[in-house]
Amino acid sequence: MKIFINFIRNLLGYIIIAVDLLTRGAKKKRAPEKQQQINQELQNFSLYQFAACPFCTKTRRAMYKLNLPIEKRNAPAGSKHREELLEGGGKVKVPCLRIEQDGKVEWMYESSEIINYLEKRFA
Repeated sequence: MKIFINFIRNLLGYIIIAVDLLTRGAKKKRAPEKQQQINQELQNFSLYQFAACPFCTKTRRAMYKLNLPIEKRNAPAGSKHREELLEGGGKVKVPCLRIEQDGKVEWMYESSEIINYLEKRFA
């Protein structure tokens, strides 16, 4: 039964990914210097995710529209990224945005909170 539920969950997740890819729209345009500055800032960001998670898809879609090339780290069972997420953030919950700045690391959960943060900071 658990295998069947996982199959359905993953199938729905991949359908959501396909719809997202087909309906994304355009990326935000910026002056090259401004985009380079943002890209530099984003080197200290990473998004912990599961590929078929609908909330992760929502977050990736917002990142795409805002033209924010944040490193994506898949965190399936047994992966080093899952261990990093558990050790650093304290729980295995995705999406999770890891923000490192001024020698401090913040772990931000909840897709809506992540998207609001990115929109306020980079829009």
